[in-house]
Amino acid sequence: MASPRKIFVLNGPNLNLLGTREPEIYGFDTLDDIAERMEDEARRAATEIDFRQSNHEGHLIDWLHEANAESALAVILNAGALTHTSLALYDAIKSITVPVIEVHISNPAAREAYRHHSYVGMAAKGSIAGFGPLGYMLALEAALEMD
Repeated sequence: MASPRKIFVLNGPNLNLLGTREPEIYGFDTLDDIAERMEDEARRAATEIDFRQSNHEGHLIDWLHEANAESALAVILNAGALTHTSLALYDAIKSITVPVIEVHISNPAAREAYRHHSYVGMAAKGSIAGFGPLGYMLALEAALEMD
């Protein structure tokens, strides 16, 4: 039996606080709520979701490398504030062949000026922002279509 298709969903700093952190910007859904919806949809497409969160940049980099080593179908990445600061994430994304889809719950372009630049977006295949938690589902749909 062939191994299942796998999509990594990686979440960066402070996203563990979704549901309570600035709900006027990020809403009331938790990461567990988002993961559950994604896993249900992926199951219908015979695809496994590997959903992770870390407040540490190095973990995200290691997981990008892992996704590549496992020949994942795609990586959906919400790097949080590291989006705007991390050349290391940019380099990690550029160093792998697995397509990366950048996701943001809010629309960084409509927020503070320092959020307008995305190192992740510069390296990613595409970006989805401003649609709240629905953005994760839109990214999943895009990832499934890349297969």
